[in-house]
Amino acid sequence: MKSQRQQEQEAPKPTRVKLPRGEEVLGTIEQRHGGNKMMVTCLDGKTRNCRVPGRLKRALWLRPGDVVIIQPWEFDKDKGDVIFKYRTNQIEWLKKNGYLKTEKTEF
Repeated sequence: MKSQRQQEQEAPKPTRVKLPRGEEVLGTIEQRHGGNKMMVTCLDGKTRNCRVPGRLKRALWLRPGDVVIIQPWEFDKDKGDVIFKYRTNQIEWLKKNGYLKTEKTEF
């Protein structure tokens, strides 16, 4: 017989996931260019040169392969700002609910 506490720990917890709003787009970091610049492949088919705004520079630790939300610039849609980074459990939720395509195989 399991105690109440053990049952609470084993129960799956709901995951809160931030979704893109307005012109925001989901993307995957392809390559870091140094500093706060990077190339991001977005789900709308574009590859954007993105940056991390100064207010998030120390808060976001980004690597190639990370899934992020991009806010395209108003005057140049080929560039954008990284405004949010997804954690592993959030990425699984996005894949399960169809927001994110599964990983491409290289071979």
